[in-house]
Amino acid sequence: MSEPPKGYLIIIGGAEDKKGESVILRQAPEMLSGSDWLTVLTTATEKPQEAGKKYKDVFSGLGVKNVSILDISNREQAESPENCSAISKSKCVFFTGGDQLRITSILGGTKVNNELKRLYFDGGIIMGTSAGASAMTSTMVVQGNDNEPARKCTLKMAPGLGLLSGVIIDQHFDQRGRFGRLLCGVAENPDVLGIGIDEDTAIKLYPDQHFEVIGSNAVTIMDGKTIQSSNVSELNQNELLMITGVTVHTLPTGYGFELKDRKVLRLNDGKQ
Repeated sequence: MSEPPKGYLIIIGGAEDKKGESVILRQAPEMLSGSDWLTVLTTATEKPQEAGKKYKDVFSGLGVKNVSILDISNREQAESPENCSAISKSKCVFFTGGDQLRITSILGGTKVNNELKRLYFDGGIIMGTSAGASAMTSTMVVQGNDNEPARKCTLKMAPGLGLLSGVIIDQHFDQRGRFGRLLCGVAENPDVLGIGIDEDTAIKLYPDQHFEVIGSNAVTIMDGKTIQSSNVSELNQNELLMITGVTVHTLPTGYGFELKDRKVLRLNDGKQ
């Protein structure tokens, strides 16, 4: 699709508040009309009934009138006209957490995946938490060591759903000590922005490709274009990464970021 997207991505770092003010999940009722459908897509989890009911109850409690649950657990179901129709009638699709490889291996290249892209590019809303966040990008982090320094051979990446390019997303970021593994991903792909999203925190990406930070914690952005040197191409397994010149931003609520120009936005007073 050559046209820029008209829709919104709400990418959540996991463990979002579901019982209090629910600032992040409340984005859905604030953006939907009374007749719009929100579909909870449970592909990522091996407990689809439990996850689907939990989020249906939450969104219904927040005032979304039309909430459905869609369990697509194999590629045959991802080619189903009935399931494509369920996506087509939705204004918002919410990906639960679980395993991002389940999302991409089941949905990748299917009619449902095409319908998801159409929904987003035509002005719909795609929300995803945890694994559902990582899977939105063209390249996603699949596996890496938590709470350890960056080491080249400990990071595993794979193709994502392709809704957002030029970015790598990591979730549960500060809480699980994932700074090192995202840094390694940026060292290996300096042209790609690394975005680490804390728990109960999200980025809301607008059609003009700027995002705002929502939630109680922070978003960390790593820009590899300023890297001066690294030993990433020389590393053997378990050797520590050396890197200089990478630019790092940490942004709480009230701030945002312009993806095209790679600029921090101060949204609370309109200044940059």
